[in-house]
Amino acid sequence: MQPDQLSCPWFALQVKGNYENVVAAHLGGKGYEWFLPLYKMRNRWSDRWKEINRPLFPGYLFCRLDPLNRFPILTIPGVARIVGAARNPVPIDKTEIEAIQVAVKSGLPSQPWPFMQIGQTVRIERGPLRGLEGILSDFRSNHRLVLSVTLLQRSIAVQVEDAWVTPTSEPSAGVFTGSASAAAVKL
Repeated sequence: MQPDQLSCPWFALQVKGNYENVVAAHLGGKGYEWFLPLYKMRNRWSDRWKEINRPLFPGYLFCRLDPLNRFPILTIPGVARIVGAARNPVPIDKTEIEAIQVAVKSGLPSQPWPFMQIGQTVRIERGPLRGLEGILSDFRSNHRLVLSVTLLQRSIAVQVEDAWVTPTSEPSAGVFTGSASAAAVKL
């Protein structure tokens, strides 16, 4: 990793389908810091069940880069674009990427989740996710903390214990785009 790269913000790279690991290997080979959050998924094969690692944000991975020197990134096989607006890369909010990193490192079960903007915002007071804020949701009688990357309009859900959460003073605003089974829960 280049020394000045630590001061660079995180950006989302959109990649071809199933190229996340290939692009990550190329980024590492070129000295870039990258982040590919994964989750375990049970997959049925013809004769058995197998656990495989899948990207939490299919088609995307994250990379620290200087937006003025993005050509080396765009020449990596499988990279479609750096996510942004009007051909200008837009960095990922620092708190959002840090929350996703903490959730992945915690080892708690997580999975991709529909992006939500409304619901009860909660703060985790105990456990490995202490200090994170997100939207509390109920799914199959388990509570989940929904963490979002606003720029991508994508979210993940991490299973949490009821006793870990306390409501924050501000409710989230916006439109709910998830399924009916992912309705937000009021505390």
